[in-house]
Amino acid sequence: MIPLVAVAHGSRDPRSATTVGELLAVVRDRRPGLAVKGAFLDLSTPRLLDVLTALHREGHREVVVAPLLLGRAFHARVDLPALLEEAHERLPMLRTSVADVLGPDPGLEAAALRRLAEVGVRPGAPGVGVVLAATGSSHAPANARVRAIAERWAHTQGWSGVRAAFASAADPDVPSAVAALRARGARRIAVASYFLAPGLLPDRVRAQAGTAAVVAEPLGAATEVADVVLDRYDLASQDLGAARSA
Repeated sequence: MIPLVAVAHGSRDPRSATTVGELLAVVRDRRPGLAVKGAFLDLSTPRLLDVLTALHREGHREVVVAPLLLGRAFHARVDLPALLEEAHERLPMLRTSVADVLGPDPGLEAAALRRLAEVGVRPGAPGVGVVLAATGSSHAPANARVRAIAERWAHTQGWSGVRAAFASAADPDVPSAVAALRARGARRIAVASYFLAPGLLPDRVRAQAGTAAVVAEPLGAATEVADVVLDRYDLASQDLGAARSA
């Protein structure tokens, strides 16, 4: 099988790289025999270029690069393409197929809902208002996709209300979303963490939510997320196969 290089953003917080490693362990368990490598764009190691170079030295000439990114914001649109262009200049014999980002996808929503259930918040819980907290981006379409999930949950999950909130670069922030939900009559507040792993921004969300809200953990090594990674890998590897046959 074509190797899978799953590339995350990276963080100075060691919990982030640990969580990525745990997620990739689940991916390996669900696809025995697939070579799964982890890499990072920045701040953590190993870096993407180093992993691709090592695979090339081992004799691989085709690789699927799967971004462990929840949306198509700056890192997916700018950082990753720039690094892959550099890789192609260094390793002209290595063919790469870039998988789509993880979100939006029903599997990510299922993982986020399961994380909420783990802290005692299930669909239809009376008087509960839910904040769907995400990173936030200067790229408006990325924020719009998070808001679309919040709107869908507001119509399907039976809570008092659902509001999207962002940890950076976009409005509203968590306190504003909480205030809006309380104005609608929510008696309890829960925060769903639309983050892949722990780090600075999830910690900011937790601090902003304070003690008056229950906060779910990031998606992390959920089986639903691992299955999305493999779905993206399968589509990208099919693209490589089609190009090889053309």
